[in-house]
Amino acid sequence: MRVRRGGLSAAVLCATLLLAACGPAGPDAHDGTPTRIADAPAELPVPHGRGSRVPDDFNGDGHRDLVLNDLVKERSHADDAGIGIVYGGLRGLTPGARQLLSPRKQAAPTKGRLPAVFDAEESCDLNGDGFTDLIVSTDPPYDGQGRPPVPLQILFGSPAGLTGRAAKLAVPARARFGNDWPDQPVCGDFDGDGKKDLVLHASGGKLSYLRGPFGRNGAPRAAAAPLPSPGEVPVGPAVDVGHDGYDDLVVRAAEGTGRAAVVLGGPAGPARTGTLLPAGIDVVLGRFGRGKALDAAVGGSGETSLRYDLPAPAAPATLASPGSMLDAADFDGDGRDELVSSGSRLRLFHAGPAGLSAKDAVTLVPHAPGTTRVLAAADFDGDGRADLVVRTYRGETQDSVAVYRGTAKGLLEARPALTFSSSEFLAP
Repeated sequence: MRVRRGGLSAAVLCATLLLAACGPAGPDAHDGTPTRIADAPAELPVPHGRGSRVPDDFNGDGHRDLVLNDLVKERSHADDAGIGIVYGGLRGLTPGARQLLSPRKQAAPTKGRLPAVFDAEESCDLNGDGFTDLIVSTDPPYDGQGRPPVPLQILFGSPAGLTGRAAKLAVPARARFGNDWPDQPVCGDFDGDGKKDLVLHASGGKLSYLRGPFGRNGAPRAAAAPLPSPGEVPVGPAVDVGHDGYDDLVVRAAEGTGRAAVVLGGPAGPARTGTLLPAGIDVVLGRFGRGKALDAAVGGSGETSLRYDLPAPAAPATLASPGSMLDAADFDGDGRDELVSSGSRLRLFHAGPAGLSAKDAVTLVPHAPGTTRVLAAADFDGDGRADLVVRTYRGETQDSVAVYRGTAKGLLEARPALTFSSSEFLAP
């Protein structure tokens, strides 16, 4: 899972499929008006599962769940409510089956103090029990002297979902480098042993590599010295680019618009530099049509750079696109991924035997006025086609989440199949 947030990897655009014009939030977006709790369905119990291999399945019932950061607040400038989880079911996301994760109930204290920051960062089954776990970022106490503490904690999945107190992620001193915060977690099976590992930012062109499985105390099975890398900002999700049994990931030189590279996994972990990618704002990997290998798209200003057939790409190509933030998923189930480019507009590019093309591209327009972000592009209803989840904000106290179902013809529906608001998590 690549959690969409308000920072580096947030796809910011303006709003609903095939209707209203884009524009900023209205003048009343920050007037301090209390949030109106949405007319939500009655809260339902979280279904109990027995474990599964479905991604982002925190309760193990075989259905993908959705993570929501930055929930709306009771009033502007109020404290963050926490993290929202919407659990899935036979027909996809079920807003009634929801759960609020808060620092007070779920975070582990440090020196007797609970964190104020509690943001979802990454998810995978770290302990191999069939229930997806959630890695969250916190703000542990730090006086600014020496090496900072580890800000990451793990919430372990269970038949009832994410219910227990988090465990602090243990990063052995030998696996750290420099005095940066160890963050930017990316999950993947980088050594090919069938267990999920974690890669973290270190500093000085190095990555911390923690081998799974992880214990309930947050400790990895093993960790050695940091790995040299062409950059130090790991970007997920990790995928097996070369179909060799080892997951690979993208590593950026720095946050912002710096160059990136595909770093290849192997028996020693993600230690080999593969394809160098051009500078850009966002990077996404997908199968865009030319061959069996995966491809890379790098979003820039008005243009997306393409590198087909990784890890030894063919000649570079470009695609004129309105946005710099990218997502990729197979919305029509044909085995190729479509590319979603978002900025001032949201544009969907189809893939064919020759690759991505602007021909027959679809402009997706907001379902509500405000600022819209792509939350997820994944199969939530289990029909083999990805769905698109977008969220539209109007200030800190109003939002709308819309789910557009993938079909055999792609994302062509004029209306979302499901809408709800994160204000439902504020209901008593």
